[in-house]
Amino acid sequence: MSWVAGADGPWGTHNLPYGVADGRIVVRIGDQVLDLQSVLALEALRSSTLNDFMALGPDAWRAVRERVVELLTDEQHRETVEPHLSPLAGKTLTLPFAVGDYVDFYSSEDHATNVGKLFRPDSPPLYPNWKHIPIGYHGRSGTVVVTGTEVKRPSGQRKGEAAPVFGPSVRLDIEAEVGFVVGVPSAMGDTVGVDDFAAHVFGVVLVNDWSARDIQAWEYVPLGPFLGKSFATSVSAWVTPLAALATVPAPAQDPEVLPYLAESDRSTYGIDLEVDWNGTVVSRPPFAGMYWTPAQQLAHMTVNGASVRTGDLFASGTVSGPRRDQTGSFLELSWSGADPVKLEDGSERTFLLDGDTVTLTATAPGSTGRPVVLGEVTGTVTG
Repeated sequence: MSWVAGADGPWGTHNLPYGVADGRIVVRIGDQVLDLQSVLALEALRSSTLNDFMALGPDAWRAVRERVVELLTDEQHRETVEPHLSPLAGKTLTLPFAVGDYVDFYSSEDHATNVGKLFRPDSPPLYPNWKHIPIGYHGRSGTVVVTGTEVKRPSGQRKGEAAPVFGPSVRLDIEAEVGFVVGVPSAMGDTVGVDDFAAHVFGVVLVNDWSARDIQAWEYVPLGPFLGKSFATSVSAWVTPLAALATVPAPAQDPEVLPYLAESDRSTYGIDLEVDWNGTVVSRPPFAGMYWTPAQQLAHMTVNGASVRTGDLFASGTVSGPRRDQTGSFLELSWSGADPVKLEDGSERTFLLDGDTVTLTATAPGSTGRPVVLGEVTGTVTG
């Protein structure tokens, strides 16, 4: 039990996500933040991003977490620690890590099947390789933005009646995802095995990979996503450390995967997301059902010898379950516009309008047995 007021809720010492508030590295405890460098005097915490600290590796992450829990639970530390606590309200939260590379996967069988049915109605919904290889694409790290950043509607080419037309996207969408932040880098030419995931990955963020479906549909053959994805990707301001999360069994895979993707402990995270559209919860996607696990994604990213760097971000791809109210995109939720979504104010939507706000939240089983809340991701569309 913490001596900090309000720390008995979801932001207690069982959680302790990392962020950057007013240029200082902090952890959240209740509705307050603790300035870490002031109480730990660790050189890697003097930065305005988490990168230097994340690069130290699991032993340092573990030692800092254990020390912070001790400082916030043992009453004898209260007098020296309390002056370095301050209210979260009024603080400016910035992107908590400097993003190196950004890779986005396509790991939900339900999402991939739905998209296949919508984009290729006369063909099998899954390509023959989908259950053999974690499909992904290399995104644009420079347009990864922190929650609360407005998202300008992108313009681009889309299919017209006789010839392509250019203009603002008219099928602007979201993708509710879970992202993983690399702490420990790997050398070029080396590979990261599926069982080495926790030795390299520091923590988890929620991700909204905004998507212009009309631009995407016109450009994605033959090379895949480009301008329909690269204009903005929103992430939470809080990085939840892996140490705060419990693992759960991952779905069985059939056919058998190649040896470099075979996990000795096939597990994932039981993260339950909520998608809020202008104040109405429209979907609850379940991450635990994703076909490809984060460990398999990281192993596949590096199997060709490509290195990962501190601050690299890789995202799961859209999290969707088997029911319509578990889908992580409005493309699926509205079935490509054929089935409008009714919001609580009585209005209807198929895709995003200017002024719409989408907020992603999530909870997950925690390593101590108490549920963990992840940092939210919110964004408003502007014209």
